[in-house]
Amino acid sequence: MKLLVTGGAGFIGSNFIHCVIDRYPDWIVINLDKLTYAGNPENLRNVAAWFPNYRFVRGDIADPDVVEQVFAAGVDVVVNFAAETHVDRSIANAAPFIRTNVQGTQVLLDAARRHEVTKFVQVSTDEVYGSLGPADPPFTETSPLAPNSPYAASKAAADLLCRAYHRTHGLPVIITRCSNNFGPYQFPEKLIPLAVTNALEDKPVPVYGDGQNVRDWLYAADHCRALELVILNGKPGEIYNIGGGGEMTNLELVRRILSLLGKKEDLIAFVTDRPGHDRRYAINAAKIQQELGWRKEHSFTEVLRRTVIWYTENPGWWRSLRDRDSRHDRPGET
Repeated sequence: MKLLVTGGAGFIGSNFIHCVIDRYPDWIVINLDKLTYAGNPENLRNVAAWFPNYRFVRGDIADPDVVEQVFAAGVDVVVNFAAETHVDRSIANAAPFIRTNVQGTQVLLDAARRHEVTKFVQVSTDEVYGSLGPADPPFTETSPLAPNSPYAASKAAADLLCRAYHRTHGLPVIITRCSNNFGPYQFPEKLIPLAVTNALEDKPVPVYGDGQNVRDWLYAADHCRALELVILNGKPGEIYNIGGGGEMTNLELVRRILSLLGKKEDLIAFVTDRPGHDRRYAINAAKIQQELGWRKEHSFTEVLRRTVIWYTENPGWWRSLRDRDSRHDRPGET
């Protein structure tokens, strides 16, 4: 298989590439990444050194010429991770989100159609569904789209484009929508790495509002396994929700991280809430479990501990990114 992974130098994309080459060494993996602030070649340095079927192309998915060159060399399956993802940044300036998340997806869809790919997997987010109340049931694949941030709106628009290309052109598109991911290689402006790295340096750990916003956390490796099953057995035209099955308030999560690090809770610093901040996300993953046989393999408690250890043991990785372009005074869940 010739697999095109867009945004493969980012957090989830690089975890996915590691997963694929471990399980399918005969696959050809092409990584197309613009290397914005969140894309880091160090995430895949060892892969480039020893995996002969790996190829990296630096380029923008919104650039038709670059995308055409990549597809012309042969692509069977596309997994589109490439996206601007940080909600705070979308509030400050939505333009890059529209260019990458909407226009970039359109360019990829057009190329995929021309070159008749066998499957196009659009990696989306639960944020397209909007916010849940305390007693609301978790989101299902038929929940209405109600995005509340420019980031979420741009992802919802991309999802609708994917649906339209499937219905209009018969393009074999599958949409996945995941809950909040965590694990190694996550850019340090996101909540878990931000809390870990600030606490390691005894800096304040910012928490939005009252800290009672609820998120469902999914370990990146479990997400990658779900995407693998979607590639192999997913049905074109379908949507699959992927969730960790464990809801938690941001405040409880930060307290757990501080406990793992042996730090006091007086490091917690409540900050002014984000505009339009969604109160609760929760995912019903029954469809992918029943139809594709996916189950998460890791307990949250154990992989949170592993994640904290990873950032503790890799200060060179996160310090270089944080010092270059990070926001360690504002907490970002996604």
